[in-house]
Amino acid sequence: MQFSLKKVLPHLLVVIGFVIVALAYFNPVLKGKKIFQSDIMQYIGMSKQQNDFREATGNETYWTDSAFAGMPTYQLGAKYPHNYIKQLDLALRFIPRPADYLFLYFLGFYILLLVLKVDFKLAALGALAFGFSTYLIIILGVGHNSKAHAIAYMPLVLSGIILTFQRKYIGGFLLTTVAMGLELVSNHFQMTYYLLFLVIILGIAYLVDAYKKKTLPDFFKAIAVLVGAVVLSIALNATNILATQEYVKESKRGKSELTINPDGSPKVATTGLDKEYITQFSYGIAETFNLYIPRFMGGGNGEDVGKDSATYDAFRKLGATTTQAAQEAKRAPMYWGEQPIVEAPAYIGAVVLFLFILALFLVKGRLKWWLVGGTVFSLLLSYGKNLGFLTDFFIDYVPLYNKFRAVTSIQVILELCVPVLAVFGLVKLFKDEHTKEEKLKALMYTAGITVGLALIFLVFKSTLFDFVGVNDGFYRQNYGQDFVDALKADRKTLFTNDTIRTLILVLLSAGAVYMFLKEKIKQQSVIIVFSALILFDLVGVDRRYVNNDDFVSAREVDKPFTANAIDKEILKNEGHFRVYDLVSGPSKPSYFHNSLTGYNAAELRRYNDVFEFYVAKNNMNVLNLLNTKYIIAQDKEGQMFPYVNDEANGNAWFIESFKTVDNPNDEILALDKLDNKKQAVLNTVDFGNTFKSEIPSYTVDSTATITLVQHQPNYLKYQSDNNHDGFAVFSEIYYGNGWKTFIDGEEVSHIRVDYTLRGMEIPKGKHSIEFKFDPDVVKTGSTITLAGSLLFALLLIGGLFYEFKKKQEISA
Repeated sequence: MQFSLKKVLPHLLVVIGFVIVALAYFNPVLKGKKIFQSDIMQYIGMSKQQNDFREATGNETYWTDSAFAGMPTYQLGAKYPHNYIKQLDLALRFIPRPADYLFLYFLGFYILLLVLKVDFKLAALGALAFGFSTYLIIILGVGHNSKAHAIAYMPLVLSGIILTFQRKYIGGFLLTTVAMGLELVSNHFQMTYYLLFLVIILGIAYLVDAYKKKTLPDFFKAIAVLVGAVVLSIALNATNILATQEYVKESKRGKSELTINPDGSPKVATTGLDKEYITQFSYGIAETFNLYIPRFMGGGNGEDVGKDSATYDAFRKLGATTTQAAQEAKRAPMYWGEQPIVEAPAYIGAVVLFLFILALFLVKGRLKWWLVGGTVFSLLLSYGKNLGFLTDFFIDYVPLYNKFRAVTSIQVILELCVPVLAVFGLVKLFKDEHTKEEKLKALMYTAGITVGLALIFLVFKSTLFDFVGVNDGFYRQNYGQDFVDALKADRKTLFTNDTIRTLILVLLSAGAVYMFLKEKIKQQSVIIVFSALILFDLVGVDRRYVNNDDFVSAREVDKPFTANAIDKEILKNEGHFRVYDLVSGPSKPSYFHNSLTGYNAAELRRYNDVFEFYVAKNNMNVLNLLNTKYIIAQDKEGQMFPYVNDEANGNAWFIESFKTVDNPNDEILALDKLDNKKQAVLNTVDFGNTFKSEIPSYTVDSTATITLVQHQPNYLKYQSDNNHDGFAVFSEIYYGNGWKTFIDGEEVSHIRVDYTLRGMEIPKGKHSIEFKFDPDVVKTGSTITLAGSLLFALLLIGGLFYEFKKKQEISA
């Protein structure tokens, strides 16, 4: 027992240290404050209706009509039955957000290095280098929580895979199952998809190594174990995966059915996102040096350059007061790269890169090549349209690659690979595999590259770079050439200052290694020095962009929107209708009303088509169709006002006839001039066989009524009264995978009309019509999840018992 405690204690202390460091960086959480994250504010607006429903009823709704006129909640934080792996995730994230994600960064990376048989002290150092990588901190600052969540579990997944390749099959299987299960819980499939690339590179390295060592049977045995682990991890997340897979086909991430754009021009056929949209954020090739020098390209779009800056003076010359100039100088547009918006540089760290380059000379074999391969692979793909031939190949031919945007995000792979190899630079420095002369030679090459690069930039900066940004034309037009010259001067100053900073850090790093090789300092001192240098380097840059100033009271985060006078007036109307807010931003309207807008990258594709073709152009005919009772706009003086639309069609209405079409293009174009109170567009290819013979017409007299009498996000009840058989159009978004329809308690079918709405035949007389959102995919997925959880529990108990018996036999 004493031996076991002694063995576990260092790791326990390291984990406690991670908690302390995470809380120290985000220390306002200890006072009950929360970080203000712009994306989370939008998410709160989008998810309020489902959260209110959950709180009021104790049940889950898998449909919301508060955004985009209606959509499933699968990508809005839906909770599923028997999701026990999620409970484990919540247990691991036991400290306040966002410190919990920083803690997960540390923990997962630490475990990965331990699996790679790194001493716990160096593993802890590596964990700090990974966790404080600037990009990983920035995404916490802006609220990309699910992305951070997925990245945090990446090292843990690699740990399970590597453990399996080390022929520790039981431990590898169990760890891979749990880690992959947690990775999928994060629900950021883009990050998980990028992880798959790194796993493939890792697998190739192990395959080549197994071939050379003639251990291919062990390799394929490990592959079989890993396949089983991944299958079981998928089962643990079956509901979310199945629901997402079902939904993505109907979302704008799926294949478009249209072959025309809103302006009538031909639409490029694609099975995923538009190529321009995918590569909108492409890393500039020169921008690569941001990884080494933080403000090489100026930093972000809103840098604090201070009162001593040329930008401050330029604003003063333009007539700004000292206060106004100081405020503008805090958000100066210093970034001069090619991307539209950059919050901060993706800085890995001068010290970490110094060790990475040192490792290139000292580390040999499989480990080096899969880490270098992953680094180069992710860097090249992050260039996007700046390395078009490669990006186009992946978009056109690599499965699923065209489902994701912002290609720069793939740099998460190198964010992981670089610090791993950097730590192994120290591992090899401390071991006796190389002679002192070989290590000194490696140091000389490393210092030559890192110091030489910094000196070249310092000496030749004016020759190599013009410091001109893509938006400088706008600033020149509005503020004049002198203002642009001031921006360029400050960009050059930031470049110079950070290059000198990097130069000093790599000189200190080289000095520490040299002192160790000359036996002036010991190994322990080297670890302390590099820990201090890495923390100083990375935390110093991180705090420029994410710091205590970003925290506000919990109430401001939990309730980020305040109803204005217009919102309050609209809320007095208890009817069921939609609001089109042209002023308040994407998700504030969803917080208070049933909105036509929202904030989500995967809204329903057909609704998105209607929005782009008509809603965005304020087409009143289509706004009436969508039961838009209020339009919030601005007058000439910039004052908000509500336009009350008395022509809105209402919740449901009987029509007289159909306008038949046979393709999606004609289906959406027909909406423009359609008399939609009397007629509905019917795609006969998709729904023509709904009717027994020819497409019917209907008699609608003044006594025919259909009224919404009960409404919840996932349940609608209408009462109809009609002297004739009729066809009703419901101003609700059609989604065939879950909405079930009942007339007087008996299930019937409904169809899609008007490109994106629901419609159904209703017999004459008085009837009760119900719509219930009861998706089969949730029931099926929950059953699979429960079975997978039970199976894993049995395997875990069996595996632990087997290992216990094995140790007993060895000790005996």
